[in-house]
Amino acid sequence: MTADVWLPIPPDEIEGLPEGPDYRFWDGGEDFPADPADCVFYAVPYMKPGGVGVRPMPLMRSVRVVQTLSAGTDHVEPGLKHLPAGVRLCNARGVHEASTAELALALILASLRGIPDFVRAQDKGEWRGGFRPALADKNVLIVGYGSIGAAIEDRLVPFEVARVARVARSARTTERGPVHPLTDLPSLLPRADVVVLSTPLTGSTRHLVDADFLARMKDGALLVNVARGAVVDTEALLTEVESGRVTAALDVTDPEPLPAGHPLWRAPGVLISPHVGGPTSAFLPRAKRLLVDQLHRFLNQEELGNVILVTGAESS
Repeated sequence: MTADVWLPIPPDEIEGLPEGPDYRFWDGGEDFPADPADCVFYAVPYMKPGGVGVRPMPLMRSVRVVQTLSAGTDHVEPGLKHLPAGVRLCNARGVHEASTAELALALILASLRGIPDFVRAQDKGEWRGGFRPALADKNVLIVGYGSIGAAIEDRLVPFEVARVARVARSARTTERGPVHPLTDLPSLLPRADVVVLSTPLTGSTRHLVDADFLARMKDGALLVNVARGAVVDTEALLTEVESGRVTAALDVTDPEPLPAGHPLWRAPGVLISPHVGGPTSAFLPRAKRLLVDQLHRFLNQEELGNVILVTGAESS
């Protein structure tokens, strides 16, 4: 048996890989690069359709690490039941913070300042002025205050927002102030002018943004989703945006990709980007550094970074 490492980036394009393993390049193609039973470290293909990354997992009898190149791991979690006990699932913390936070700010500013309307007017050769909301002096609520949520707040600081409130699964204190638990959302939502979703998709966050959540948002508030589409109940959101009571900027949708003819495409006050928070020029350098670091740790039998759960453990 060989000790194979499957990588979604060609190994010869990654400087600093440790010697020893047999590196196999697999980016989700129909044919596997080698026998999945020999894979000990599986780096999952990035930004592939649902089910692609899970496909070899039932055959991976020797795997010890599953490493995603995404911040979320929900797309591979269905395959974990096929793996032996003790496999560490690691995410890509540190890879996507810069790009996703940039996009979150771009979506906020574009929505508030009416950039889509300006583009449509430019296409028609029309000059459309007028007053628009500014980000300055707004109250912003970040739902999901992990590394991406914190990076979003970093980029909000220069914009002179009035207040940033932070929400995560459990309460804690940071240098910037308190992080509220999810149970505080009912009291926080009515004060927020902008609500940014950057939470992982879990059983407790699926359809977190439901009719009740949206009803608690103030009139004219903006919902920004750079998390996962299923964090939002699409039908409930459509009801609110079609009434004109709230607006939305969505990098992720449910369903995704959003099919042609879906009412979200035409809904008033909705700006949609096609899940581009992560794939930018900032991705590859950070992804390569993560893989090199994790592989050195793995081969030296050191503690891995970004461990989300361990298969077979009683709790994760």
